[in-house]
Amino acid sequence: MLEIENLTVEVAGKEILRDLYLNIERGEVHVLFGPNGCGKTTLLLTILGFPAYKVKSGSIKFKGVDITNLPTNERVKLGMGVSFQHPPQIRGVTLGDMVNIAQGRSEAAIDEGVIELAARLNIPYEFLSRDVNLGFSGGEVKRSEILQLMAQSPEFIMFDEPDSGVDVGNIELIGGIMSELLDRNKLPSKRVRAGLIITHSGFIMRYIKADRAHVMLEGSIACSGMPDEITKNIMEVGFEKCVEKCKVK
Repeated sequence: MLEIENLTVEVAGKEILRDLYLNIERGEVHVLFGPNGCGKTTLLLTILGFPAYKVKSGSIKFKGVDITNLPTNERVKLGMGVSFQHPPQIRGVTLGDMVNIAQGRSEAAIDEGVIELAARLNIPYEFLSRDVNLGFSGGEVKRSEILQLMAQSPEFIMFDEPDSGVDVGNIELIGGIMSELLDRNKLPSKRVRAGLIITHSGFIMRYIKADRAHVMLEGSIACSGMPDEITKNIMEVGFEKCVEKCKVK
């Protein structure tokens, strides 16, 4: 579903990603670990096509289509969705409006299905009439992002640090919904999704089954392996020594 080859990316004239390769097959969930500042979020925003992230070399293909130079809206139309780590506050646009947009609805009224989805995420009904993320707590922002993803129902979902700034109760709730979003056996249609989860702490992986894990260091993927083993090594010895262990094998 996603094929990245030899990707080098600059931001504000500084090279952040270097010769990066990543392949995610349809139906697979990958998790990307790495220390702060190593380029994880840069990779996500480059995949989405944010203009400030300049591709100097390499290519990005999504569902067989070369999207390296496509604008963000065209990539979303192809079936990409994202939950940001720090989404903006949007004055003048309510959460209900945003969910309608995610569903492709032009009506002002909030769909009954959306109200049910919000209830599952412990989002009070009155929040649907509040401006997006304005005055929301960390956990409320994360749940708002998940609600928008559920409404959009994309084929490829990216999560940027879904467990950062969230208490234990919210992590369990968000992790359960994420697992459902990425589980092909729980989809209402036959469409098979894929996902990329970016995490520093790895706490969210207690609730999600991944197929492959990667460690990023200094703008490149330094090692890959089975998620349980990679997670265990990171917790025990840190990112750099985890990479050393991978190389020894």
